[in-house]
Amino acid sequence: MAFTFFFRDRHTLEHFARLVTQDINNKSEVKIWDAGCAMGQEPYTLLIILAEMLSSDDYKKIKVIATDIDENSLFHSVINSGIYPYDQLSRLPEGILEKYFTKLGEDEYKLSDKILNSLSFTKQDLLELVPIDNHFDGIICKNVLLHFTPQQQIDVLKMYNNSLNNIGYLVTEQTQALPSEVSHKFEKVLSDANIYLKK
Repeated sequence: MAFTFFFRDRHTLEHFARLVTQDINNKSEVKIWDAGCAMGQEPYTLLIILAEMLSSDDYKKIKVIATDIDENSLFHSVINSGIYPYDQLSRLPEGILEKYFTKLGEDEYKLSDKILNSLSFTKQDLLELVPIDNHFDGIICKNVLLHFTPQQQIDVLKMYNNSLNNIGYLVTEQTQALPSEVSHKFEKVLSDANIYLKK
């Protein structure tokens, strides 16, 4: 597994956070699926961004479901504990470490309960093509599709399309172009980030 860290691809996640919550006043819940979440740095980064952006009442509406195949059963315990080494936190914006983490030891920090309690983790094999849920406001799938065959990518993207609300957003890796077989199902909404609106 490639090394990752908090606030990686911050630009895309901030844009996604704004888009997926733009109608939050008219919703009782905003539901997001992070598929291929590894040890949780990405979905927890998104939750911190949302916590900074939203009022306390609106933040309570956020529900993130994070999934990964987790073949070695390593991710679940890390995500549930919310404990990370400092080298994964060194790129945090100013003030975020103090606000959302508690230092446990010389090199370990624990996420606040406010962030931890907004996420649930489930093991899932995307290639079974069974969505973890439906009616998502947004789906994040970065650094995953490139490991699949072209047909597998098409099948997974069709599943995502069917799992999104009518106004729902999909985020993919910046280098990942949508296959022509499914490109008509999504409309790219930004020129500098791979964020798509379901058609």
